[in-house]
Amino acid sequence: MRYPVLFFVLLGMLFGHAQKRQVIVDADTGNEVDDLYALVRILLEPKVEVTALNAAHWQTSHWAEPRSMENSHRLNQQLLGELGLEVKTLRGAMARMYDWGDRAQHSAAAYEIIKQAKANEQITILALGALTNVASAVLIEPEIAKKLNVYWLGTTMDFNSGVLKRNDFNPMMDPFALDYLLDSEVKLSIMPVSVAVAMEIAYKDLSREIGNYDIGRFLLKRWDGHLDGSRKSRVLWDLALVAAYINPNFAETERITTSRDSGKRPITFYKSIDANAIYQDFYTTLLSFEKE
Repeated sequence: MRYPVLFFVLLGMLFGHAQKRQVIVDADTGNEVDDLYALVRILLEPKVEVTALNAAHWQTSHWAEPRSMENSHRLNQQLLGELGLEVKTLRGAMARMYDWGDRAQHSAAAYEIIKQAKANEQITILALGALTNVASAVLIEPEIAKKLNVYWLGTTMDFNSGVLKRNDFNPMMDPFALDYLLDSEVKLSIMPVSVAVAMEIAYKDLSREIGNYDIGRFLLKRWDGHLDGSRKSRVLWDLALVAAYINPNFAETERITTSRDSGKRPITFYKSIDANAIYQDFYTTLLSFEKE
């Protein structure tokens, strides 16, 4: 039997769509410079569908905006406009989880996580900042915990001693949220900042590679306009996590059982990354976007 060519075209389209990995991205975009770079990479990845872009707060920081989550939400929408993309954007918690009573921060972002978890066997979340939205969703609906695969940037890990420290920026934005998820059934893959630090790059090198692209100039403007915009180099932390998720061959992982005060359970930690490969992949992605 001969099938019309259209049949195979439609079949290919359906199969291609089914192969896309679906993710929720939770980002404190207004906090530092690196978030926008990470978001550009994940949003332009043809094999990934971002089903929701949630805004995360960074209100606990001494350098926070008066309404840090709103600042992140605004930047998320601005970036989508620059890219010409339509993705659902949701407001997250305005601050860390509460100290007592109902400790959850009830937000559109938390309920979107709950909604997607109830509708699917498993969902993936890339969390680039405080874990408030994710932990609140699990606190509100504990049964979704085993359905969540969370990739997160935060903590430092000494792979020789197995000591996990939680005194860097993202854990400090909501310590209870991290503790709660460590004690939960949520599957965690963690990119320690002690590994992501390999992503340090000089402004002149980055500018040379992306300064001729429209979206590249937009990203460089974010560097220039930040409160420490005069820095000659910085670490694009979040790009490490996103790139390692998209291309697992860019990183090495190790499964470690944490200590009793950190959940005492196996967690996947990124042990090393190929920063050069990540940046080359990023430049290639921007070039492909500009040629479309």
